[in-house]
Amino acid sequence: MSHSSARLRRGAAVAVVVGTLMVPLGGAPAGAAPASVAAAFAADPPTPSPSGTEVRTLTPDVARQLDAAVQKVMTEAHVPGVTVGIWTPHQGSYVSSFGVADKSSGRPMTPDLYMRIGSETKTFTVTALLQLVDQGKVGLDDPIGKYVDGVPNGDEITLRQLAGMRSGLFNYSQDDDFYKALTSDPQRSFTPQELLAYAFKHPVLFQPGQKFYYSNTNLILLGLVVEKESGQRLGDYIRQHVTEPAGMTDTLFPTGAEFPSPHAQGYTNQTADGKIADTAGWNPSWGWAAGAMISKQEDLRVWARTVATGQFPDGSRMISAATQKQRLITPATPIPGAGYGLGIFNVQGWIGHNGSLPGYESLTVYLPAAQATLVVLLNTDIDHNGQEPSTLFGEAITKIVSPDHVFNLPAEPAAR
Repeated sequence: MSHSSARLRRGAAVAVVVGTLMVPLGGAPAGAAPASVAAAFAADPPTPSPSGTEVRTLTPDVARQLDAAVQKVMTEAHVPGVTVGIWTPHQGSYVSSFGVADKSSGRPMTPDLYMRIGSETKTFTVTALLQLVDQGKVGLDDPIGKYVDGVPNGDEITLRQLAGMRSGLFNYSQDDDFYKALTSDPQRSFTPQELLAYAFKHPVLFQPGQKFYYSNTNLILLGLVVEKESGQRLGDYIRQHVTEPAGMTDTLFPTGAEFPSPHAQGYTNQTADGKIADTAGWNPSWGWAAGAMISKQEDLRVWARTVATGQFPDGSRMISAATQKQRLITPATPIPGAGYGLGIFNVQGWIGHNGSLPGYESLTVYLPAAQATLVVLLNTDIDHNGQEPSTLFGEAITKIVSPDHVFNLPAEPAAR
């Protein structure tokens, strides 16, 4: 089994995965200038946040440091194109794109492109679930067997354990037959029931609640719960009750392989023959509630704060304060410095999620201590020295702007 196939089997819509194969990609040359100029720099000295956490003022000098850091990661990790956005209430903002959205045409990467966001979908699915909790339609400590039949340990695994990645259910995207089916026909449409079948033929890995294990299977089940108890298709529910109230008009849950324009082409080596392929036309149905969604940078800027606070931009509650408090209880994981709550990470104080599926990676996080937002979008998922490139960007950027809170999310241990 190749490293790239091992990574997909661990979950190509997974937030933190192991993969060690680095393949040269071409694209933007070293030192390529950003496609859009860094914007809105503050001119004042750094202003301490209420908590005392310092986020550096995004002056032109800091912008140049960020440009250099992003381009260094691009060159070393062979990333074709990336867009980075940083926003703070007092220290200014920075929005820049680098490299190319399409290697064949040389079309530049720009901040207005639609991108596949992979496992960031989980934050939307779990938000939908938590809204149903607030409505009294489901309980976090209900067993999944109350809603979905045929789940191994279904009378013991709770919705809370599914959302917190502590169910013990096998991750369907690690199954050999699933991998063969996906890579042999990337345009194929999968149903949630087909995905669960790949998982349920494997024994449970541990008793519910015993430890953390990142599994896309958990989110497929939660998506089915949302559909059953809301009476709506998952994508329709998310649009009506989550993205539209947040004003996120460029975020969607596709029903098939549709991908609005303009979008970036995506490049992966997670293919049947290990060769690099363009994945823009691949069908993300296999990720469904765990990884199928599409968005743009500006929408994700809104989402970072919304999901971290539980409040819509107009100040109304997306989910209740009490439920949000439960969401943000982030027990430790095997990943140093990272906790995982209900469909959400806390990495050194940065709250949110990252995403990866063939050809695309993303990172959308919010630092409450400084009211700072970071969004990174890129058009490859090919690892560099065992690290996801989105993590490499996150670490390089936060070392500059928030040195007290560095987003350093190492790859998950291969065995646990």
